[in-house]
Amino acid sequence: MAITGGCYCGEIRYEAEGDPIMKGECHCRECQYITGGNANDFMAMPEPGFRYTKGQPKQFTRPDLDHPVTREFCPTCGTHILTRAPSLPGAVILKVGSLDDTSLFGQPQVVMQTADAPSFHHIPDGIPAFERWPG
Repeated sequence: MAITGGCYCGEIRYEAEGDPIMKGECHCRECQYITGGNANDFMAMPEPGFRYTKGQPKQFTRPDLDHPVTREFCPTCGTHILTRAPSLPGAVILKVGSLDDTSLFGQPQVVMQTADAPSFHHIPDGIPAFERWPG
């Protein structure tokens, strides 16, 4: 699968190739902050098939957490592009909203952190869902 995407203002562009490692939806509080209140739809792709083709993102890693993720986003418009997580080495976790063709996502294979979901969040029927991280 070949994927292209980027940010809202066009300063950041990327390409990703390979088979998705995972397609998910997360309802944790951290993801709610990142999305502005919604769940976070994401697609984990193999890191070796990923590259930025235009621009360089800004990175943010919370220093107060034991195993923090690193978030990459456009320094101009703030669009979140991806996350790099120590728990998923060898992958980049692309934000579905940054894909040029969001239909490539299809639907999540798993829904996580439903215990943090506010009442207005929709948990899809028929998809494995976990109150906390599956494991």
